[in-house]
Amino acid sequence: MATPGGPRPGNFPPNYNPNALANNMQNLQINQPNQQQQPSNVGGGSAPRPNTSPFGQQAPPFMGGQSRPPPPGVFPRGPTPTNTPPTQTTLPPNMVSQPPPFASRPPPQGALPSSIGGPGGPPHPGTGPRPPPMGSYGPVVNGPPAFAPGMMTQSGPRFPPAMGGMPRPSVGPPQSPTMLPSGASSQPLQMRPSFGSPPAGAPPPSMGQPGPPFQAPQFSGPLQNGPPPPYGTQTWSSQPQQVVPPPPIPGHMQQQQQMFGMTPPFPNQSMAFSQTGPLKIDTTQIPRLTSTSAVILHDTRQDNQANPPPPATSDYIVRDTGNCSPRYIRCTTHQIPCTGDILSASAVHMALLVQPLALPHPSEEPIQVVDFGESGPVRCSRCKGYINPFMKFIDQGRRFICNLCGYTDETPRDYHCNLGPDGRRRDADERPELCRGTVEFIASKEYMVRDPMPAVFFFLIDVSMYAIQTGATAAACSAISQVISDLPEGPRTMVGIATFDCTIHFYNLKRASQQPLMLIVPDVQDVYTPLQSDVIVQISECRQHLETLLESIPTMFQTNRTVDSAFGAAVKAAFLAMKNTGGKLLVFQSVLPSTGIGSLSAREAEGRSNSSAGEKEAHKLLQPVDKTLKAMAIELAEYQVCVDLFITSQTYVDIASLSVIPRTTGGQVYYYYPFSALSDSAKLSNDLRWNVTRPQGFEAVMRVRCSQGIQVQEYAGNFCKRIPTDVDLPAIDCDKTIMVTLKHDDKLQEGSECSFQCALLYTTVYGQRRIRISTLSLPCTSMPSNIFRSADIDTLFSCILKQVADEIPSAPLSQVRDHATNAVIDVLCSYRKSCATTQSMGQLILPESLKMLPLYLLALQKSNGLRSDGRIDDRSFWINYVSPLPAPFVIPFVYPRMIAIHDLDEKELDDSIIPTQIPLSSENISDEGIYLLENGYDCLIYVGNSVQNNALQQFFGISSVEEIPNQFVLQQYDNPLSKKLNAIVNEIRRQRCSYLRLKLCKKGDPSGMMFNSYMIEDKTAEGLSYVEFLVHIHRHIQSKMA
Repeated sequence: MATPGGPRPGNFPPNYNPNALANNMQNLQINQPNQQQQPSNVGGGSAPRPNTSPFGQQAPPFMGGQSRPPPPGVFPRGPTPTNTPPTQTTLPPNMVSQPPPFASRPPPQGALPSSIGGPGGPPHPGTGPRPPPMGSYGPVVNGPPAFAPGMMTQSGPRFPPAMGGMPRPSVGPPQSPTMLPSGASSQPLQMRPSFGSPPAGAPPPSMGQPGPPFQAPQFSGPLQNGPPPPYGTQTWSSQPQQVVPPPPIPGHMQQQQQMFGMTPPFPNQSMAFSQTGPLKIDTTQIPRLTSTSAVILHDTRQDNQANPPPPATSDYIVRDTGNCSPRYIRCTTHQIPCTGDILSASAVHMALLVQPLALPHPSEEPIQVVDFGESGPVRCSRCKGYINPFMKFIDQGRRFICNLCGYTDETPRDYHCNLGPDGRRRDADERPELCRGTVEFIASKEYMVRDPMPAVFFFLIDVSMYAIQTGATAAACSAISQVISDLPEGPRTMVGIATFDCTIHFYNLKRASQQPLMLIVPDVQDVYTPLQSDVIVQISECRQHLETLLESIPTMFQTNRTVDSAFGAAVKAAFLAMKNTGGKLLVFQSVLPSTGIGSLSAREAEGRSNSSAGEKEAHKLLQPVDKTLKAMAIELAEYQVCVDLFITSQTYVDIASLSVIPRTTGGQVYYYYPFSALSDSAKLSNDLRWNVTRPQGFEAVMRVRCSQGIQVQEYAGNFCKRIPTDVDLPAIDCDKTIMVTLKHDDKLQEGSECSFQCALLYTTVYGQRRIRISTLSLPCTSMPSNIFRSADIDTLFSCILKQVADEIPSAPLSQVRDHATNAVIDVLCSYRKSCATTQSMGQLILPESLKMLPLYLLALQKSNGLRSDGRIDDRSFWINYVSPLPAPFVIPFVYPRMIAIHDLDEKELDDSIIPTQIPLSSENISDEGIYLLENGYDCLIYVGNSVQNNALQQFFGISSVEEIPNQFVLQQYDNPLSKKLNAIVNEIRRQRCSYLRLKLCKKGDPSGMMFNSYMIEDKTAEGLSYVEFLVHIHRHIQSKMA
């Protein structure tokens, strides 16, 4: 065996290499009707897909001591001074400044195929700029290696380039710090009484019991409907404001502040209000979302200090220099309060958002895989924390001090290495686990309670009368047949299929040369599985039979007159078939389950109407009707079965009850209401393909450990928890985020650092046990001003959103809205008391880092989750959607992006496919215009009543507004406007990792009302206008201050 703990040499096992995935995801074929596809390589070549690596390539060997220069004009983000009071700006009441125009995130060049229908290959290196590969840089004392601008050398790459065909960038003079040009990117928690209150108790975690585990699947063909990775999200940045020079900073901190390429502390934003009489406010000075076309290059640590991460919604490339990428772990504040009293006084919620399998940017280095052999990775013998860059070696390397619990351990003999003059191990830069914030270990046998499970995919299809008549059954069969070729290849991939109405129908797929045999289970109260050995078989043995069966199912049941659906019984029967192996159960459900185990009734009718959600006690309709399905879900999770639910319905189906199963088993709810076979089939196919091909793992266990003084209070997300310290995940994928609420149990030392470590044990789809370790170390502070300066608004608002979703089923909407509002007011009031230097009560003072919080709160209050006129199922789905939603998608979901598309032929887009964003106000809507609005899930295209007929013909193939169809499928016509619109929609789908549901809207009908409901900044029946809401927030702060 190679050196213990060394990178795995030679024949790599299937390894998570995000670069190949990121390249593959650029090749979308969209806006086409569903059609059968033959498997092919993404690049358009004919080479077969290798089964030794999930992404078609293996991780490069780790080469530690070398460095490479950054690309021209790119500099790392500098550290933010830790002990300087925040500066602020106060604006006189009548000051006017014109806000800069909105700008959208730059689309990567060559990201999509030129023709919508044909398969596209990765862009050629010569077709446009691409992000440069990242390297690693020199050592730093007592910590992971750091990078300083003066240390640039051209001694060769530390890693091979992340993108094989890309030329090495030449070294040039700096042009602009931290930015790349626009073309460079390719691309159940219990509710706390108050969101801002500090968390309250649980013992420190430890990962003592080896649990079950991840591997990413490979894309085998052009992604017709495959959503893109989440690194191409829209960038929101601060609007420039008047800047007051910061006060002097003593000592070495002054020198750090002046470091070239470093981000200075931002001024605060303030607005002036009259204390008496009418409101005086300059609307040009209120905080607004802006965006930038630049790509940020982010070093996670510099000069042995943690760098604050870029905004979650920005486009950035991470270089792991000791801390893990912010894609994997984000904290609500990047400086940790030393005591619980300081945290409580600030009212800032302290929590982590953990997304352990998040997709990286395609230019980032692959995560290194390390093999310690049978001995397993080095761990602390007390807290079981894993070796990481912040463990300090002493006594000439013979012992090490755990950065989590402080315990001193003996270094294993075969892992010993002498220390250099800087106090670091001499081999630290050659060992990924000692210089990288994220690393993956090969799990030894002690982490396995059984052999790694195979990749099992079982499809369960509703064939009741309404499912057949609406086309939902045919759409499901077509979607499944298209993804069969995308399932992982090899003998470990197994499939099964069953259909159900008031009975359950299994199919024997193993019969050699005969048609599949239907096996009917009539008892839906005491279900069983016939012929267990032949119901789930290797895909290589049944591919042809499976395709034939999927083609015949819609015909086989076309005369079915059974309206009942035995959903619960069907899930139970499929579970019995999967019990020995575990795996993914994908259920297509179209009607309310009405018979058998877990049958439901239309309880929404008890509220008199379909829109009873605003009535008293309506929140009880958002709770499961009983514990039957919950008990079933816990049993499913125990046997490592993950359920994904595709609801293709035109009526109420009680999502509140059905969703218990996906949420408990680590799955997901997909909702197509009202389902249209014409307009929703492509999205259904797309969603299913991404579900089975995205990076994911099975039989996983996750635990977060913290340094002494901090402990985990609660986890929230889609999982099952059997013991307080661990999260059990029958499956986990790159789109799932888990919120980890933290609390103090002791005092932290000023000037020290607090560490957080997420350990995810999982099985890859190719049957390997891995342990992914992500470690984040942040400075501690006793100054409230530092907490506000380093607050992460994306993470903080994501936590507020998830807590709101958790509280909705248990409290009236008015109470939930008040809790959310009070949480924000408490934070802003605390800032005013402890940090603001302006004493005038006539001014609203907002911290720069949180100045958009009132707008996000207003958008949240007007969202489907908190609107009083919504459908029960819509609200239930909203709750399920936001619960695991990653931070980059939270703000775009709550405050959607709107752009004008009627003047595309006149716009100069500056290399950006997507035009400038428009504020969500009806003042910006013209009756002669056409506007596109998207939130990452829905995409609405609004057509004004006076739009020119020529534009309608070019965009949509219609001659007047009256011809706008209820069911819309975007087509590409042979004219520049249509091609530009298709390019915009394709780019948004790539950015949002979602195919989007498209709908045409016009003034005066329900679709137009739906579009208008997204005008967040207008005054509506659901809430105040943006300006009025700022006044409302200001008065609450004044009241609390008084």
